[in-house]
Order: sequence, then C-alpha cells, then structure tokens
Amino acid sequence: MADEVSPVLLGTLNNPIPDDAVAGWLYTRDGTRLRYGLFGTNVRPVRGTVCVFEGRGEFIEKYFEVVQDLLDRDFAVSVLDWRGQGRSQRLLRNHNKGHVNHFASYDDDLVSFMETVVMPDCPPPYFALAQSMGANVVLRALDRRTWFSRVVTTCPLVSLMPRQMPWPVIRVLADVLCLMGLSSFYVPGGGDDPVELASFATNRLTSDISRYERTVELLEADRSLGIGAPTIGWVSAAFQAMAELRRMHFPSPLKAPVLMLAGGQDRIVSSKAIHRLGQNMPTSREITIDGSRHEPLMERDDLREQFWAAFDAFVPGAPNVAQPSRISTAAS
Repeated sequence: MADEVSPVLLGTLNNPIPDDAVAGWLYTRDGTRLRYGLFGTNVRPVRGTVCVFEGRGEFIEKYFEVVQDLLDRDFAVSVLDWRGQGRSQRLLRNHNKGHVNHFASYDDDLVSFMETVVMPDCPPPYFALAQSMGANVVLRALDRRTWFSRVVTTCPLVSLMPRQMPWPVIRVLADVLCLMGLSSFYVPGGGDDPVELASFATNRLTSDISRYERTVELLEADRSLGIGAPTIGWVSAAFQAMAELRRMHFPSPLKAPVLMLAGGQDRIVSSKAIHRLGQNMPTSREITIDGSRHEPLMERDDLREQFWAAFDAFVPGAPNVAQPSRISTAAS
C-alpha cells in the first residue's frame, strides 16, 4: 500500500461521520497495516467501549449509523478494517481481492487491535459486536482471551447455507486448487465488483433499499473501499475456520457470555447451524429475527429495533429493558 494513502474516514450527506471520530493505522506482528476508527473515546463518562468487527468485504464507513446508535447509548466505539478490505493493506497485486490463506491472519489482526489500540486508548469495560466473518474470529478467540465482558454476534459464520453441490465437495475442491497454486484466483464466476454493487432486487444482505443504496453511494464515492468475490484461498480458509468453531470443546466455559442473533431469511449462513452452536455453548443465548437477511444491522427499522432491544437487554450499561426472548417477526 502506498505511503500516501490516508486512514481518513469518508463521510457523505446520507452517511455523515459521527462526532469525536479519530482514524489511524496500526501494524500487526507480521507488519500488515490496518485502519481503525475510534469514536467517543474522549467523552466522559462512558459505559465502556463496544468493539465492532466487520464481516467480509465491509469497511468502517458502512457502520457509521451503528456507531451513532452506540454513541447514543453512551458507549465509546472502536471499529477495525480487517486486512485485505476497507482501507487496510491489501495483500495481493489486485487490490480487489480480499485474500487470506488462513483465518489465523485475522486472529492476529484481532490481537493487535485489542493490545495496541483498544486497551491503551479506549475506556473499559469492553464489549464485542461482530458480524458474520468477524463473529467467527471473535468466537474462536473466546476460549483463550478475556478481553470482552460480553459478546454480541450477528449471523456468525458457523456454516453456510446448502447449495446444489454439497459443501464438503466444494471444500475438497478448494483445498485441491490451493495445493495446485491457485489460492489467489477468484472462485469460479467471481470478479472485481463488490457484491453491494449488484442489483438490490437480487441481493441477499438486506431488505432495506435505503441502507443498501447508502452502501452503494459510499462505494461509488470511493471504489477502493470495497472488494470483489472471495478467492479460492479465502474459501478454503473459511471452511477450516468454520470447522474449528464447530469443534470447540463445550461445555467448557467461554471467557464471556455470548448473544448470537440469526436472520430468519439469511441465505448466506445457516441459521440452523447458529442455533445448534448456541445450544452447545453454556454461556450463550441464541435469537432469530424473522424477516432479517444476512445483515440485521443494515435491515429495515422494525428489524433493527428488535436487534437493539436484544442488545440493550444483554449488554450491561445499556438502557434498562426486559431480558430478551426469542424474536419472531414476520417480514412486512
């Protein structure tokens, strides 16, 4: 990544930068440069810091509304761009490819972020709010890390929805292609365009057109924020990380209570697999939001309100509301 690239945050009329925002770089143990954003860390008093961990292909600016929701709840907020996406360092010559060979690279990103940015610069206690791929990274860390008082995950990457070709076959094919030296190639049919630039009518992320178009507007303002389809190596690494998460030894206690939210209309990750994992985790609760697709935080207002009701009931320091029960709301 060129030295002149700035960690600066991009705001638009429909997606303004929250107040008290600071963007910066951190360097991981292997020298990879990552962008982070801090919000509300200079305001006292606060009820702790919520660390937001993006899903695959996302970037800090996409979460400005979520950041503001958390600031309104008197939390400070920290957000990380994983390696290979957002304005963090890209690992291949084609910067549209968000590629890793192993999710251990993301594990190192998480450790570096917590140890060099969050703990020195953000007020405790610390809470995690993690989406999909980010949730997989955070959940796998919980058997050995004690950073977070509580963890909230949305549509965690536990297992993928069934496809015409069985996933075990796809995993074997991906592994074989990696052994053949093709790990940095796109998956068949994949290309440089971010999935968010596809037609809203065919998207599997959200049923809210205004929030979908807000992301499109950000990518049109700065195309370099997005990434294209997964590489074969990323897919192979994801299968390994999902299997590792499902093999975690329960009922040994995790280091923090976990709230896992699944989307009733998610067509990317398996809500049934999330439910099974939640049943096996002694310190977890599992909730399904019927009507939500893969990104509950980018969904319609009625679905987001249900997410925040569950969050507020689960995370200490948030508004005092009733404890969450299973949410089931039909799509309107």
